[in-house]
Amino acid sequence: MRPGILPPMSYRLISPDGTQSFDLKMHAPLIVGRAPTCDLSVTDPTISRRHAELVVDEEQVTLRDLGSSNGTFVNGQKVAAATLEVDDLIAFGKVAFRLAAYVPTPSISSPALQPGGAGAGPTIVREMSLRDRRTPFTSLGAPNTAPGGVTRIPSPLSAPPSDKSQQKLATLLEVAKGLTRAVDVDAILAKIVAYAYQTLDVDRVAVLLLDEHDDLVPKIARDKRGSDAPRSVPQSIARRAVEEKVALLSDDAVQDDRFTGDSVVMQQVRSAICAPLIGSEDRVLGVLYVDTPSVTHRFIDEDLEFVVAFAGIAAVAIENSEFAERIRRETLVRSNFERYFAPQLAERIASAPEAIKLGGEKRAVAVLFSDIRGFTTLSESMTPDEMASLLTEYFTEMVECVFRHGGTLDKFMGDAVMAQWGAPIGMPDDANRAMASALDMMSAMETLNRRWQSEGRPRLELGIGLNYGEAFAGNIGSERRLEFTVIGDTVNTANRLCSAADSGEILITEAMRRALSTPPPLAECPPVELKGKSQPLPVYRVVR
Repeated sequence: MRPGILPPMSYRLISPDGTQSFDLKMHAPLIVGRAPTCDLSVTDPTISRRHAELVVDEEQVTLRDLGSSNGTFVNGQKVAAATLEVDDLIAFGKVAFRLAAYVPTPSISSPALQPGGAGAGPTIVREMSLRDRRTPFTSLGAPNTAPGGVTRIPSPLSAPPSDKSQQKLATLLEVAKGLTRAVDVDAILAKIVAYAYQTLDVDRVAVLLLDEHDDLVPKIARDKRGSDAPRSVPQSIARRAVEEKVALLSDDAVQDDRFTGDSVVMQQVRSAICAPLIGSEDRVLGVLYVDTPSVTHRFIDEDLEFVVAFAGIAAVAIENSEFAERIRRETLVRSNFERYFAPQLAERIASAPEAIKLGGEKRAVAVLFSDIRGFTTLSESMTPDEMASLLTEYFTEMVECVFRHGGTLDKFMGDAVMAQWGAPIGMPDDANRAMASALDMMSAMETLNRRWQSEGRPRLELGIGLNYGEAFAGNIGSERRLEFTVIGDTVNTANRLCSAADSGEILITEAMRRALSTPPPLAECPPVELKGKSQPLPVYRVVR
């Protein structure tokens, strides 16, 4: 080591690549070690929990090893104690730093821009409230006025826009164009990171979004090499940005009185900017965070205003993407609903999903079963293609009859159709609609038979059963497959009544007859014995 006395100034330890640094406080022993409680915490396995001690005064910096496992070295020589000079290379275990001297400069403070007008700590550079969304960006060429109409004192930061400022304005335009072309949130986040590195001299960019529990969830974090950054964003910084809707800039987050928490200390965050992502109706979506551990570059007022503008554009893009995804999901849900529900009913369900209770409920429903008579014998005389074509035409007409009267197609069972009215959304005239659909089915079947007869195709005959009563309605099935259906005695009775109907007959129960406000002409049939019923069931035949 070279003899001499250090001039009275401030000192810091800087890693050889400039990505990590520690400012050395005066007149107090500073403990270097792996433990988070150390004054200079360095997380590396070659460093002991309490590795070494540094003492700084006006004349010198002294170093003392604290019995570390892997030793302390100065310019490659292992030492127990030493007096340091500027540019000395100090290694704690295998982690090296160089001693640098600097003349401290006072932090730029803007009390008028801080809520309440009071400074929060000696390292505050700026704190910009975003509650007024009309905040001008002075450093990017906007009028020389601070938020709330406070005139800014002329300074180099408020000079006419420089070439760099013009470049940032042009970048913001490109950001707006690029983000609006992204189709999903993940693509938008990747573009946000890429644009941030194009414009700002940062070591890391991260975006955190609020989940349904208002917890900040990391969505993307990249370092300047494009790799995933494992370090967590200091929560004390991010939560303050969200809760107070302020953009924060600090030139030394470790010493900043506004921020607490081990992550700030352990990561040795130096200059950092955190801006909330604010969407429509002043809703905070998350935060955009950039930082650098290097002391060779610290963010300035212009960087803060650019990040705020950048975050505003990003928030709009993210929110638009969420809206688009919601519309896509609703469209998909509605298209699925329309496979089973009448179009007008599908629209009501899609716009009010709370109408469907996933757990199910008991509801009053009208249930219809229709079945082709003698279908098994008929199928034996037809080829598979002929059978498929015939059934497709038949089912198409039957489903149209159900939907035309606002019903729900529950399922196909072989050649049978099951439909119901009343779940998940009921109407006062559900029984009348079900009856109208049954009559419509018979008319449609006659029309089909006339056409098929002219084409030399076989004739089909229907039997229909209708019942009205209480049934369980809900999503039934397994974890792998669920379907919305109705089950219970009301459904079983309608099915068995359909089986008892002759060709061209519509049979209804006494409960169905009572539910009809304007019943068609009916003929009372002898009571029918149905499986599962202890007494014969009163039945009526619709006179057509």
